[in-house]
Amino acid sequence: MASEKKKEEPPPADNVISDQTGQFDLRFILWRHFCAQNNIPVETLPSQLDGEQKEKWEEMKNNRLKTPGQK
Repeated sequence: MASEKKKEEPPPADNVISDQTGQFDLRFILWRHFCAQNNIPVETLPSQLDGEQKEKWEEMKNNRLKTPGQK
């Protein structure tokens, strides 16, 4: 039974912004922080980043944002 639990993967993260959090959703807060650190206009979309900036964003996002159920 223990081996069955190890194989279970958490469900994919829900990408919906709730009405309760809105602009204070952690993704928006992290994006604003990233933009401030890297002198990027906050209106920029992640898809508009160049190679190095995109790598930095993905690293920060993966390190700071955890899906439900992750520790």
